[in-house]
Amino acid sequence: PYDVDLNQILYFQVNLNSSDPNLVVFVDTCVASSDPGNFSPAYDLIRNGCPRDSSYSTYYSPYSHSARFKFSAFEFVSRRQLVYLQCELAVCRLGDYSSRCYRGCSRRFKRDATP
Repeated sequence: PYDVDLNQILYFQVNLNSSDPNLVVFVDTCVASSDPGNFSPAYDLIRNGCPRDSSYSTYYSPYSHSARFKFSAFEFVSRRQLVYLQCELAVCRLGDYSSRCYRGCSRRFKRDATP
């Protein structure tokens, strides 16, 4: 655990440990919870590559095996002291522009089932 102040900027970097230089990593979804065993419901920082928290932003990484992002520290209304983070990453082939890693924000819309 890290002790941080409310609204302090937190910087993260995720790394893919692979010897394959043709892979790229993408942060698809990161959610926060006050319970490490239950992320439903959770607070969305980013979902489907779309930032949901106004303080969330990505940073350029010169390495395809790394992804960088930041957000401001917060607390839950219940005043619980601990916040747990869980992220889902996509790993894709470098240069595959049809892959999830290159599409960025993916807004999914519900379709009308009536003809």
